[in-house]
Amino acid sequence: MAFIRYYIGDVVRMKKQHPCGSHEWEVKRIGTDFLITCKGCGHQLLMPRPKFEKAVKSLVSRLPENEA
Repeated sequence: MAFIRYYIGDVVRMKKQHPCGSHEWEVKRIGTDFLITCKGCGHQLLMPRPKFEKAVKSLVSRLPENEA
């Protein structure tokens, strides 16, 4: 499996949907824990890095300054 670098502002699609019905989350903080915000209802969640990387299905969008 390839290593994916995540940046603040990335929108990721999770394997399981949030109770509000949305699959998309925005990355707000990166470190040993990830702070992510639901794009559907705005709920914030602090998740450990290993759990986050396992739960992410795909990268939906990335800010232009982070593309390289």
